[in-house]
Amino acid sequence: MAGKRKTSTNAVNILHKRYFDGKPAMLELLERERENSKIARTICDLRTKAGLSQRELAARVGTSASAICRLEDVDYEGHSLSMLQRIAAALNQRVEVNFVPVKTSRSTRKRAKSTTMRRTRTKIA
Repeated sequence: MAGKRKTSTNAVNILHKRYFDGKPAMLELLERERENSKIARTICDLRTKAGLSQRELAARVGTSASAICRLEDVDYEGHSLSMLQRIAAALNQRVEVNFVPVKTSRSTRKRAKSTTMRRTRTKIA
């Protein structure tokens, strides 16, 4: 039984291995979707805690209720900093932007290093 591979019954692990392991583009897409989801949930949570409907928040921000609805949709990708600042001001909040290093997988780093080494060798030779 030394050659038998251990299988997982965890659905999240299975899906991650199938669709994301070793696929940097898919991992980047997943991270982008997580970011959009976090922004949408934050807007909704802040609005709800303030006891406001989407229509009431829209009136404070100077936009339509449908625009607030779109911003609270996890699939929406058009969040602008200026709109987030307007929403934050209406909810007595402020927006903070952080720049963080991009996490790269081992295989991506190995490929980049390999490519650099090949280029160096080419220049030397």
